[in-house]
Amino acid sequence: MATPSPASPAASFGDSTPWTRAYPPGMRWDAELPVKPVQQMLDEAVERWPDRSAVEFMGQAITYRELGAAVERAAKGLQDLGVKPGVHVGLYLPNTPHYPIAFFAVLKAGGTVVNYSPLDAERVLAHKIEDSRTDILVTLDLVNLYPQMARLLDNSRLKTLVVGSLGDYGAMGDKVQAQLQGAGQIAPVPVDERHVRFTDLLKSEGTHKTHPLGDLAEEIVVLQYTGGTTGLPKGAMLTHANLTSASAQYYESTKGDPPILDEGTERFLVVLPLFHIFALSAAMLLGVRLGAALVLHTRFDVDAVMNELAASRISVFPGVPTMYTAILSHPKAKEMDLRSLKFCGSGGAPLPVEVEQRFFELTGCHLNEGWGMTETSPVGTFTPARGLRKAGSCGMPLPRVRIKLVSLDDPTQDITAFGEAGELCIKGPNVMKGYWNNPKATAESMTTDGYFRSGDVAKMDADGYLYIVDRTKDMLLCGGYNVYPRVLEEAVYEHPSVAEVCVIGIPDEYRGQSPKAFVKLKDGAPGLTLDELKSFLKNRLGKHEMIGALEIRAELPKTPVGKLSKKDLVDEEARKRAA
Repeated sequence: MATPSPASPAASFGDSTPWTRAYPPGMRWDAELPVKPVQQMLDEAVERWPDRSAVEFMGQAITYRELGAAVERAAKGLQDLGVKPGVHVGLYLPNTPHYPIAFFAVLKAGGTVVNYSPLDAERVLAHKIEDSRTDILVTLDLVNLYPQMARLLDNSRLKTLVVGSLGDYGAMGDKVQAQLQGAGQIAPVPVDERHVRFTDLLKSEGTHKTHPLGDLAEEIVVLQYTGGTTGLPKGAMLTHANLTSASAQYYESTKGDPPILDEGTERFLVVLPLFHIFALSAAMLLGVRLGAALVLHTRFDVDAVMNELAASRISVFPGVPTMYTAILSHPKAKEMDLRSLKFCGSGGAPLPVEVEQRFFELTGCHLNEGWGMTETSPVGTFTPARGLRKAGSCGMPLPRVRIKLVSLDDPTQDITAFGEAGELCIKGPNVMKGYWNNPKATAESMTTDGYFRSGDVAKMDADGYLYIVDRTKDMLLCGGYNVYPRVLEEAVYEHPSVAEVCVIGIPDEYRGQSPKAFVKLKDGAPGLTLDELKSFLKNRLGKHEMIGALEIRAELPKTPVGKLSKKDLVDEEARKRAA
């Protein structure tokens, strides 16, 4: 299919939709996006493809019929534990079959899902439990998961832990569990009224009660926490309308003549963590909508991923740039047949042009870069797989998404000239209802005409393609995760030897950016090494937030009014790299 010609230049875009002229044949910006209860997507997949593989994990295949039956039993078990409308259930899980079963079961039981990240520091987990009002939480008995929640069970509002085992699933689950036990990776779990085994949940008999839903644009499916430049994370309220619209928008971006993806045939490799909104939306929910097989990996291991891509004939692989870079750097990359890939979406960080070009040469599959945020479920823009591709662009708005840019000096003033930078604002059915229990933050995040303010600075060209050029928020992108220097600085300030600290991002070949701390020590304080600082921060910061470099200075640069000057430090680092 021929690449569409660029749209003819125009002077401004205003309230128009110039990007629609560059949409590839077969795609429509005004496409109908079916809105339905999220759990209905699973019901439809069970009905249409009952014997097709739904989830594959460690050599075991679970069909859609089996997945649906497990979800029904788990929903009854959760209702027996008290789950009903208004009850919030936490999921603190890696990519195992426990996650999709628990996710859909919570919804069928009438509850709301709260996603928890194993990367979070314990203080952040405690905040999320209290803020979200989580009463029941599902996790595994692994030593890097269960002990944290066991402590919080004694020191928070948590009432019940549902605990599974990695060995519950997989062709050799018992053997894997025994190996983990022998390696000291399994935590002991008490037998008492506050603990329920996940396998017992699946033994529930009877039929769960169905709770009617109201307005799907108001009914919350998941509280997805997102960080901020100050303070603790906020819970984005994502509704049934948000998530079903987002999965439909992803699907629309693959349409054409012929379509890129086919229902009932695709195989998704799911390495991105399902507790993250990108994987939840672009992998699990899109996969279920398509009746795809979800091949789950608990973490990104490049050797395992390469073998899976080739041996399992994976067709869809959503990822972040660091994953694609690792694949290209693999010593056997050119020896392996990766030509089964049809669609790879890249998000979380800017995609280097060279990585996209080399990946296409290796696989015949483009990396389709997009932009989105937790608050947008997380869709916003896309690069058409068969359309016009522009280096450095994150693409154009998806169907039913409107984008506008506002002045950085006066957010009430819209920017209408192509090529002029402004704060990117987005409106669409995928944009969150608001922040949980935080009306002030919700109000501050919206324009008067209902657009969500992203905090990203962008410009748009005459074809409607967007380019992210800066951020209004002090934020780093580390391996696809948002990291806020202010949060890191507050944790470092707790060290008794630290007088002043500034954290900036420095380039990292693998992660994109890595946090570097510049520290002035208190008079008479002993020296401080990076390892000592990391040890101090271990329980104060998440793994994705950990300081990667440390520089001790006698003085830190300041502005004329005495404020610490990050700009001077950023400029210094840039000069070092250029030298």
